[in-house]
Amino acid sequence: MSLRTLDGVDVSGKRVVVRVDFNVPIQDGVIQDDTRIRAALPTLRRLLGRGASLVLVSHLGRPKGKVDPKYSLAPIAVRLGELLDAPIELANDVVGNDARAKAAALAAGEVLLLENVRFEPGEEKNDPELAVQLASLGDLYVNDAFGAAHRAHASTAAIASHLPAYAGDLMVAEVSALGALTSNPDRPFVDILGGAKVSDKIGVIEIRLSRVDVVMLGGGMANTFLLAQGKAVGDSLVEADFVETANRVMQQANERSVELLLPIDVIAAQGMDGQAATVDADGIPDDWAAFDIGPKSAASFAKVIAGAKTIFWNGPMGVFERPAFANGTLAIARAVAASGAFSVIGGGDSVSAIEQSGLADKISHISTGGGASLEFIEGRELPGISVLEAKS
Repeated sequence: MSLRTLDGVDVSGKRVVVRVDFNVPIQDGVIQDDTRIRAALPTLRRLLGRGASLVLVSHLGRPKGKVDPKYSLAPIAVRLGELLDAPIELANDVVGNDARAKAAALAAGEVLLLENVRFEPGEEKNDPELAVQLASLGDLYVNDAFGAAHRAHASTAAIASHLPAYAGDLMVAEVSALGALTSNPDRPFVDILGGAKVSDKIGVIEIRLSRVDVVMLGGGMANTFLLAQGKAVGDSLVEADFVETANRVMQQANERSVELLLPIDVIAAQGMDGQAATVDADGIPDDWAAFDIGPKSAASFAKVIAGAKTIFWNGPMGVFERPAFANGTLAIARAVAASGAFSVIGGGDSVSAIEQSGLADKISHISTGGGASLEFIEGRELPGISVLEAKS
């Protein structure tokens, strides 16, 4: 896939509308993790260094097309100013009078952050009129929001019809790294998939069976597969409607000689606040639930990971935010980091795990988009990327 990049593009004296992904966790007005903000800095600095002024567009949370102070980008403007060591002006609207006036007044090297674009009801509808209004704020458009690239929204898709459109440095890096997973990857190729629900990732699992050598499953989604094998999963989270699907997937894996690995032991408890204990995965007591993979499972998975040449990991092995149920995910993080394989981590808690373990520098690529990375490796067309493709 070839994208239109910023290489050779003259931005001096021009206003550039940049779609960034500053959808970061905020609690009581305090940013809990600024990874996505920091990921956009190379593109922003590159544009500013070339004499551009910037109009930044981002969403935060799900305000459902209405102004909601809880989802204001004000804390993000403060943090971005600290990271860029420059004042960041925040518009009090998206395409209203304040945004237009402040955009028009920008001088080279200055940055304006529009208020949450999802305050506009037309954003998630890919409204062409909103796209025109956003485009009127600049001379060029750059999309660096990989985490939102799987959404056909006004600020990620429709706007590209009204301005010269380019991929930012982060977008280029994401497409390059994830593309390496889909084009002649070194083998053995191991997928590590976790998270709560089978329904969120069953499509990925089925498609990936034709492309990988090993799929290892953890988190709540593994419980549905254990149940499909007839094992007692107690009070663990399962999706009964997907038991038949899980059986089909296991049969397909067998037919294609893909090793599908499930936990052999788990960390379980009587409720998330109960006393945790290690139990066999095929005999979880009726009133107990699995909240993490157990030490035998972690060791078994790590042994397979050690022999991998390519790894894709998306989703935690358990309820990672609780220390009692974090060990499985951290063990996988350490194994991936030590493997020496070309490794890509796709968003969410798996990223938090590798950063918490202090081993992020041992990972080939850490993606800023969980859902977007999954859809990319499924082979789906991502609207926010397709509009940036260079046409032959």
